[in-house]
Formats: sequence, structure tokens, C-alpha cells
Amino acid sequence: MAKMLRVNVALPNGDSQFLSISQSSNVKELTNLAENSLGKKFLRLVLADGRNLVDPSESLQSAGLQEGDCILAIVLQVQVASTLRAFALWCCGGDRITTWGDPDSGGDSSAVQDQLRNLRSVQHVQATWNAFAAILSDGSVLTWGKPASGGDSSAVQKQLCNVKQIQATTHAFAALLADGSVVTWGNPASGGDSSAVQDQLRNVKQIQATTHAFAAILADGAVVSWGSSSYGGNNSAVKLKLRHVKQVQATGYAFAAILSDGSVVTWGSPAYGGNSTAVQNQLRNVRQIQATDVAFAAILADGLVVTWGQAALGGDSSAVQNLLWNTVQIQAADRAFAAISTDGAVVSWGDLALSDDCCIVEDQLLTVREVQATAFAFAAILEDGSVATWGDRSAGGDSHVVRDQLRSVQQLQATRYAFAAIRTDGSVVTWGDGAFGGDSSEVEAYLKGVQQIHSTHYAFSAVLADGSVFTWGDPAAGGDCSRVRDQLTGSFFP
Repeated sequence: MAKMLRVNVALPNGDSQFLSISQSSNVKELTNLAENSLGKKFLRLVLADGRNLVDPSESLQSAGLQEGDCILAIVLQVQVASTLRAFALWCCGGDRITTWGDPDSGGDSSAVQDQLRNLRSVQHVQATWNAFAAILSDGSVLTWGKPASGGDSSAVQKQLCNVKQIQATTHAFAALLADGSVVTWGNPASGGDSSAVQDQLRNVKQIQATTHAFAAILADGAVVSWGSSSYGGNNSAVKLKLRHVKQVQATGYAFAAILSDGSVVTWGSPAYGGNSTAVQNQLRNVRQIQATDVAFAAILADGLVVTWGQAALGGDSSAVQNLLWNTVQIQAADRAFAAISTDGAVVSWGDLALSDDCCIVEDQLLTVREVQATAFAFAAILEDGSVATWGDRSAGGDSHVVRDQLRSVQQLQATRYAFAAIRTDGSVVTWGDGAFGGDSSEVEAYLKGVQQIHSTHYAFSAVLADGSVFTWGDPAAGGDCSRVRDQLTGSFFP
């Protein structure tokens, strides 16, 4: 009969449990027992001598555990990434990735789970529309999801070493390595093929993306772009102007680079922000740039705003220009902008439905703390914790049904057509299209102590204080996590 060990596992706050477990058990079995006993998910166990128990297959005997040992249990921070129709949940430094939602969009990661062994842990996860890419602790990369969208990196796997960050278009990935070089894969038409500029991709510091093209800022401030020319993949017309670039922003179709002198250079589709000649003389001392899918808005150092791109969808702010003073923040929906000034007032422009509706609630928009957006509606958290909404009523612009519940709101999250608000007590209020997460009644009883909310285009996932996760919205696009529920919920779930 295997010898039993009795160990004391304690959380940093002092809560502890004495656990009895067979000495022949492994680290994973001890971790599972500790998580169930302490009512916490995603624990990392640390021995008294400071050693981390990170190999789930290591036996407790090999790890050197003795009768009466004290073990510290650290709750790892839960993080969530999403494609259009699937979620991926992991902890930085953890050895697990849990996925659910549409299998063809990255909801099934079973093929790569066995590779999360040999002391490798997850550091970050990035997503295209239909695939995920995870950076591991040894600098290698795991991919899964639709192969044509970057889910298959086998052709470049040997090159994916010492990866520091990954950027994504809709169907391709670009990995920045420690030596400043770049490796790409996925749909060639979306930036997955960088062979034409590979010799230029040296000493890269930052990568930005439109829907089908990438732009890399080099250490000397030059910019290299590739992918579809119609989406900014060719910057040859402005290449000589791209010097001393500080940052690059993107619509779905074009890039805008802020230079060190505060001026701006644009390229890509002229109709969707790639041509800024009409406002070029105004683009001076630019502090930051925000973008809808088809237009740009630049905040200048003096708080003024300059816009260009599709005029009717945010590129023309002339109707509200006299109100755009002392701007400190701009939020973007698909087809409109909302600007917050230093005094907390809000002005929106672009899609007429959104801008006209803003006038209806403008008397409420005087002390705004934060603005969030679905595709066609805005929601603003006011200083007193209440919420004002405007825009397409079916996309979250009408919150009158839950208005009395929208008090003490701390955070807002959005799908394409619905909002979710976290209140100070950790409860959640939702509104908008029920099929997109606007109706959370089925899980409302469990939404207590919510710390974070994440979304695909069609569903929400809420992370609770104990690490448990609950989902709602389109079942096929992340709203149903029943397949992995045992990995996501605490011991209180029925």
C-alpha cells in the first residue's frame, strides 16, 4: 500500500488546509486536490525552500515532499483571449490552456495540450479571427484553430524561437523575436508571407496591423509594411517620409504613423484613412490617434481633434468641431467616435444614428469616466457609477430596461451587439441583443464576485474571484462552456 503524506497547503492570506495524498501521486494530482480543498482555481504550489512545482507529471516523491511539509499556494491571474467565436483561458506561468466555443475558430486546443509539458508555461496568447497563438516560457509558439487563419505554424516552427510578442491581422500572425527579426505565417494575402521584405525586417521594435497587412517600426524609426497593398501592405509612396516614427495606428484598411515631431504620415486605402492630405496642415503636435474601421481621429497636444477617412462614418467631425476642445480620450465604434473632454463631457460623431442619439442623452454626459462601444452603440460610465447609452437600440444603445440596476458600475465590456457591466459588489448587468450576450439570466445566480469580463463577437465570459468562469451568449461562439466546465468552475457549482 502506498505511503500517505499529510501536508499543509496555505494561501498567502493565511487560509490553509491539511491534505492527505499518496506519496506516489504527482504534482498535478496534488494541485487538483489543493484547488478543490481551498475553493480556488489555477494554483501554483511553492515549497518552503522556494522551489516551484511546475511539472505536472513529476511525482511527489521526486519533488522531495515530506510528511508535514508546508506548501504555499499562489493563485495565478486568469487571462482570457478570444477569436471571433472562441475563448482561450490561461494563467501567465501556468501549464494549461482551456478553450471552448467554435472548434473551427480555436475552440478546440486538444491537439496542442500535450506540448505544454517539460516545464514550459504559457506567457501570452494572441488571436486572429479564427486561430490562436501562444508564446511559451522557452520562447517557442503553439498554434491551433483554422490553419488558413494562422492555426498551423508548422512551416515556420523551427524559426519560432525566443519569441517576445505576436501581432495579428484577421488571418495571419507576425512574431517578433528577441533579435529583432520577424516570422510570419497564415494567409499570405493577409500578411502571412513577409518574404518580399524579410531582408528589411531587422531591429524591429513594434508591429501594428490592419485587417490584411502589417507595419513594423524599426529601431531607427523607419517602417516596413507587407500584406495586401489595398490594406496598407505597400508604403513605397511614403517610405521616404517614414522617419523617426514613434507609433503606428490602423483602421481596417490603412495606417497612420506619428513622427517624433508630432506630424503624421498615412498610407493604405485612400477612402478609409490612407489619404490625409486634406487635413495634413492641421496634423501638428499629434499626441495620439484613434481609429474606427474606416476613419482616423487625432488628438493634438492642445486637446483639439483632427479627423479624416470615410466622412459619414467618423472621418468628418466638422459638425461638432466647436465642441472638440480639451479632449483627453476618444473611443471608437465601427462607424463613429466619442470624445471625452477634461471636464467629463462627451461628444460623438460619425454614423448619424449614433451622433443624433448622443444629443438625446447629452444632459447626462457631463461627468463621464469611461466610454465603451459595441459595433453600433456607446455606453458611458458616469462619475456617480450610473451609465448612459446611445446609438442603435438593438445593439445596446437602449438600456432603459436595466437602468435602475446600472448603479455603482466599475467596468464595461461589449460584444458586437450587447454590453455587460460589472458593479462594485461583483454582480453583472447585461443589455442589448440577447443572442449576443445581452441576456445573462441563465447564469445570473452565479455571477457574484466577478473580477473580469471578456468577450468574443457573440458571447461573454466572466471570471470570478475564485478563478471560476461562467459564460453566456451564442452557445456556438463561446456562450456554452459545458464541455470544459470542470476546468472552469469552483466547488460551489451544482
